[in-house]
Amino acid sequence: MQKGNIGVTTENIFPVIKKFLYSDHEIFLREMVSNAVDATQKLKTLAQQGEFKGELGDLTVHIALDADKGTITISDRGIGMTEEEIDKYINQIAFSGVNDFLEKYKDNANNIIGHFGLGFYSSFMVSKKVEIVTRSYKDGSKAVKWSCDGSPAYEIDEAEREDRGSDIILYLDDDCKEFLEKERIQQLLTKYCKFMAVPVAFGKKQEWSSEEKKMVDTTEDNLINNVEPLWTKAPSSLKDEDYTKFYRELYPMSDEPMFWIHLNVDYPFNLTGILYFPRIKSNIDLQRNKIQLYCNQVFVTDQVEGIVPEFLTLLHGVIDSPDIPLNVSRSYLQSDREVKKISTYITKKVADRLQAIFKEDRKQYEEKWDDLKLFINYGMLSEESFYDRAKEFALFKDTEGKYFTFDEYKTLIEGAQKDKDDQLVYLYATDKEEQYSYIQAAKDKGYSVLLLDGQLDVPAIQMLEQKFEKSRFTRVDSDIIDRLIVKDDAPKSNLTEEESANLSQVFRSQMPKMEKTEFMVEVQSLGAEQRPVVITQNEWMRRMKEMSRFQQGMNFYAQMPDSMNLVLNADHPLVKRVLDDCKATTEETLKPIESELKGQEARLAAIRQQQDKKKPEELTQDDKDMKAECEKTIEEQKHKKESVLSDFAAKNDIIHQLIDLALLQNGMLKGEALDKFLKRSVDLIK
Repeated sequence: MQKGNIGVTTENIFPVIKKFLYSDHEIFLREMVSNAVDATQKLKTLAQQGEFKGELGDLTVHIALDADKGTITISDRGIGMTEEEIDKYINQIAFSGVNDFLEKYKDNANNIIGHFGLGFYSSFMVSKKVEIVTRSYKDGSKAVKWSCDGSPAYEIDEAEREDRGSDIILYLDDDCKEFLEKERIQQLLTKYCKFMAVPVAFGKKQEWSSEEKKMVDTTEDNLINNVEPLWTKAPSSLKDEDYTKFYRELYPMSDEPMFWIHLNVDYPFNLTGILYFPRIKSNIDLQRNKIQLYCNQVFVTDQVEGIVPEFLTLLHGVIDSPDIPLNVSRSYLQSDREVKKISTYITKKVADRLQAIFKEDRKQYEEKWDDLKLFINYGMLSEESFYDRAKEFALFKDTEGKYFTFDEYKTLIEGAQKDKDDQLVYLYATDKEEQYSYIQAAKDKGYSVLLLDGQLDVPAIQMLEQKFEKSRFTRVDSDIIDRLIVKDDAPKSNLTEEESANLSQVFRSQMPKMEKTEFMVEVQSLGAEQRPVVITQNEWMRRMKEMSRFQQGMNFYAQMPDSMNLVLNADHPLVKRVLDDCKATTEETLKPIESELKGQEARLAAIRQQQDKKKPEELTQDDKDMKAECEKTIEEQKHKKESVLSDFAAKNDIIHQLIDLALLQNGMLKGEALDKFLKRSVDLIK
């Protein structure tokens, strides 16, 4: 018997392994099975080289549980180890058998996935004792047994094993008994070993026994994995149904994918995989972490942000590369040049695939656009290089359901939709139903309106305004139609300044009080054929509020109230009627008020003119009191005037009806206000 200490520089290596080197205890099973697969792959390589002339036979790796003994055993029929190899590769932690093996057989090594050495020591995360019973494939080799109780001390002794290969026996810690549950091990094997390149079996397949009235074991191994997953096969040998079937295998509860990209490159790095385009209309975060990263068919992680550009994490599928640098646990990526090359390559392949589909079958592409739009917008917003490619196949969709490339749409609208400053105006709606009347008004003018109702359309608008020359986007309800695209100076109103002010006050006094909403009232000459009252919302302020949902540091805008404009059409007969009624009802009452107001305003102007000639320190208290008294009188008269106009407005059904119609058009009339509107409407019809 040989005894000794494992070659480490500190006795604390095991606590380090147990707590820090590996991010998750469950990773031990992947490492153990990976090592068994490595040993088996090594034997296959030696056989191909002619250095092993025996029968390969059944190469299945077996995992067995013994709840009574508290053990998990991982068995393989790979190359095994001699006592000298155990001493080199197990007792000397700094060495890795894989490195030596790869150096010798680098041109013909069968997918060696592990780092036998440190990977093996992950077993001590869950074990109080680990045994290796192994026998080398080499002629004349004897079986040996290595054991270690989690301290640097180990023992090597002779053992009994008829066949080549290794058994790794893990005696589980008391706090890791969960790994003695069959369902737990089945779950981990399915997660990490589902596509390993050597058959992996856990127990036996079961079938229903009518005699025992329960599921019983058969003699057939319960194989965990598919040794030839789809991404390892040549794309030319596969059909569409193969890809959709594999997608269902990866994501059993998902809808059918739209299409996919089969990655297959061996220079300047090795990369294979299949990326699927899922149907994504909204809720980006729920779609993430669906790409599975493999290293030579061994599951590594589904946190692939380090390898795949952020916007591509919306894709589903598999990436497999031995060239992605991983730490000992294979759980975290280290960013380096190779990773960036892979990221750039994947971005290019995705863009090329989208471009090809667009060119080959535009009709099919347009049918899928609503599902694709979120993904492409996200890509253009987050990756400059992707925008440069995507601008050729990104689409606009108008409110009539027609699709255009950016260039096509520009050509369509540049004749009619340039304002007086030669800016091209892209009109858009976010809801065809709610903004129907605004859309119709734009169409009546000969304008085209885009439908931008996607989750990332507002940030995309911000980006496109920077990319497009002399262009801006304006929502179709952000102003009255004649001011959406200003061709000439606005027509002057026929109303006097006082008439406009009175009309504004009449309507302003009856506007409802709404939480986080402010109404501004203005009077415009819009033509007798246009609506009497229109509510619009400032484009810039609304967009800033919407952008605050996507960008940190913009919460200030989110807290601000919605700024709405109530535009009164001075040319419309109903508005004129309101003004005439107002004059007839309030004129006599307002005469003395307005006379006093004008007199006091003239007096204030004279006081200011006189006092402006003096320096502040030269003003007497009497000067200040006289000015303050005049200002107070003016405010009192204004308040009286407003009260007279408000009293008139409160009793005028036409004013309330016009306001409610404008609110109704914008989905802002609800509850009691809507009920009053309906009753008033009936009364007006009688």
